[in-house]
Amino acid sequence: MNNIFDTHSHYTEHDFDEDRNELIPYMHENGVRYIMIAVSNLEDTAKAVKICEQYPYVYCAAGIHPECINNLSDNYIEKIRSAASSGYVKAIGEIGLDYHYEGFNRELMCDVFTKQIILANELGLPVIIHSRDACEDTLNILKKHIPHRGVVHCFSGSPETARQLLDLGLYISFTGVLTFKNARRSVESLKVIPTDRLMLETDCPFMAPVPYRGTRCDSLMIEKTAQKAAEVLNIDTQTLLDITCDNAVKFFNI
Repeated sequence: MNNIFDTHSHYTEHDFDEDRNELIPYMHENGVRYIMIAVSNLEDTAKAVKICEQYPYVYCAAGIHPECINNLSDNYIEKIRSAASSGYVKAIGEIGLDYHYEGFNRELMCDVFTKQIILANELGLPVIIHSRDACEDTLNILKKHIPHRGVVHCFSGSPETARQLLDLGLYISFTGVLTFKNARRSVESLKVIPTDRLMLETDCPFMAPVPYRGTRCDSLMIEKTAQKAAEVLNIDTQTLLDITCDNAVKFFNI
């Protein structure tokens, strides 16, 4: 398989410290055309940019993950704006809402999410959206502040939610979760998504697809997710990889 575009990865994670510089070129030589690194905070963004400087086929985002909103400086938006001026930064993200763990600050989370969408629209950059156990608030914010371009990553919502996101012009991306036995809802949602709004990702080092589930994920494993998606959509796996790669190239303006 070739023409793989991993649209959401975390190669800044310590899981890759021992072999990052060997793994990334190896994957490129074996079918991974492009990699997008999503980030959690400004420090993560700086680390991601350094990785991008080494590899012309790796790009990154800039932004604040919803689990990293505590103790933000008053000028955090200007800091993101400055980080986004790098030519390697092709998106704002990952940004969004996460209500999974107790103790979250809903008001602050929504405010930070909204301000980063506004910034992305000002800069003409797409947004990479994280939404976990927060579907209603996510949709309400997106309807009020429609992104210039946006993708909801690691989608596991219902077909109805998928349709609402599509109506807003958003893209939807799937991880290896699509291959899990309990991913029935994701499979049903995939069926309603036009192929020109579809992207694939790993969210590595997390979310390794079957048969690698439980191991460290990397971009080459997208092949298994693509095989599952192609089976559901009744098209050839390489054709799906070509389509999703083209979608991502246009989406991230590469």
